[in-house]
Amino acid sequence: MARYRGAVCRLCRREGVRLYLKGERCFSGKCAIEKRAYPPGEQAQRRTRRRISDYGIQLREKQKLRRMYGVLERQFRSYFAQAARRSGVTGEALLQLLERRLDNVVWRLGFASSRPQARELVNHGHFAVNDRRVNIPSYRVRPGETIAVCDSSRSLPPIVAAVATAGGRRLPVWLQIGGDAMRGTVISLPARDEIDTQIQEELVVEYYSR
Repeated sequence: MARYRGAVCRLCRREGVRLYLKGERCFSGKCAIEKRAYPPGEQAQRRTRRRISDYGIQLREKQKLRRMYGVLERQFRSYFAQAARRSGVTGEALLQLLERRLDNVVWRLGFASSRPQARELVNHGHFAVNDRRVNIPSYRVRPGETIAVCDSSRSLPPIVAAVATAGGRRLPVWLQIGGDAMRGTVISLPARDEIDTQIQEELVVEYYSR
């Protein structure tokens, strides 16, 4: 399966925001963007002085959102096409589709320290949806479904460490953790004001509507 394998800190610096691709390190204030708040590359500081076109602004916002959720271009374009066919606001529908990815939900529930780690753990079959093992990161969760760490994976060091430090993150209101710290439930579809992603989704819509 294709995925980005380069230095993730470069992506944060390129987009100018924390993309939370390295887990608790990003929450602890040790993100590279704190030390070098400019894009990577020898000519980076010179390029930042130039005026960015409207197209460039839209492109950067699209890249920021795509990289945040770890989705490649072809799949991201497919998500946008699905969102455009839905009733309501296209940008909000796009964010909702991305939030409902299983790897994102695993991260939101605190079972992984980052979305990339959640994607890898899902790929390796460490999680079950409604007590059925699912190893597809793009699986779209629905209200009422329960996501749990498989019994054989509950002592896995990355999962144990993530659950132990998850208290420092805010749990979205559309998700719920039960009495079992390694089991969560999707109680509703996420509304726009319940998604804390710092993105201007209307710019992404404008990019694909050119």
